Amino acid sequence: MLCINQNIGSLSALLLFAAPLCVTAEESAEHWLDRTTLYASDDGWFQQLDLSGRLQLDASYTHADEGDYDDVDFRRFRFGFKAALAGDWVAQLEGDFDLNFDGDQFYKRLTDAYVGWQPEGGPDVRLLKHSAGFTLDGATSSKKLLTTERSNLSNNFWFNAEYFTGVSAKGTAGNAWDYRVGFFSSDGNDEFSEFNASFFTLTSLGYNWAQQLQMDQASVRVDYVYNDRDPAANTADLSHVVSISSKWEGGRWGLWTDLAFAEGYFDQPDIWGMTLMPFYQLGENLQLVSRATYLDSDGPNGIGLGNYEKQVVTGRGDLYKEIHAGINWFFYGHKLKWQTGLQWAELDDVGADGGRYAGWTVVTALRVYW
Repeated sequence: MLCINQNIGSLSALLLFAAPLCVTAEESAEHWLDRTTLYASDDGWFQQLDLSGRLQLDASYTHADEGDYDDVDFRRFRFGFKAALAGDWVAQLEGDFDLNFDGDQFYKRLTDAYVGWQPEGGPDVRLLKHSAGFTLDGATSSKKLLTTERSNLSNNFWFNAEYFTGVSAKGTAGNAWDYRVGFFSSDGNDEFSEFNASFFTLTSLGYNWAQQLQMDQASVRVDYVYNDRDPAANTADLSHVVSISSKWEGGRWGLWTDLAFAEGYFDQPDIWGMTLMPFYQLGENLQLVSRATYLDSDGPNGIGLGNYEKQVVTGRGDLYKEIHAGINWFFYGHKLKWQTGLQWAELDDVGADGGRYAGWTVVTALRVYW
């Protein structure tokens, strides 16, 4: 009972903190969320400088057969700059910082730190450190997730470090095709790669049938990752990953899906999984979302738990099931939103070595980016 009361107090504190911010933002959002330009000029090689960043605040409570957990914390705080240069060149420098002050340092790492070339109607080419996104949620920025957390499919198939040193290009072809190719160093340096591990490649190809089907969106994308095995790699121990994701949207309804397969190496078994995420727009600012996830491992200890579940159980298992229901309140689109989700999850542990989990988690979260 004490934990529940403490958690209710934490949720109340988060509401009290966020409510005036949301009201202020709704009334004057253009003043502080859109006005991020520090410098702009049509002359010279340096043409524009903008602020960039995100602030994400969570209050969570987990109750499981194996134990309880509750906390209020800053999930992410990132801050930096974007620059537009002559000749369609761009640059971005953004850092990840710890506002919880529960570590040794306020500064954690660089996230985006790249130079790029982005001609109008051409490819988006990036060099140095940037996001290597694949799977449905792994390719979706945390700024624009429909749930408070990425699905556990992405947690297990994607490379959660996200930002790697490399080179990539993405773009569109015609009115319906989109593509991305990338080559990245797999080491885990907090700044730029020192090339003390191996590499992985990323290839994505998608097609949108929206025009033919007269829908807002009807896209299917295939992601393929080859990850050269290396014990020093800051990636999941998966040598081949295939994700087939889709987004179907029409009117108020939407359905996003993901089906993934991966071949493990070292002690990681092969795994496969699927996610279904339907959602419904109640109005301009209110959205209902649900999600079902199923993951299966070809052997013991192939599947890990999500962010808050693993605060209770740190072990791994072989069969994972999840049901999620949530609501999103958009004060200023994805730039300022309030998200709340209730999730039930179960992880079987055939190895009986500390991976079993069965419980539910509620998270309420404030999301802001600029």
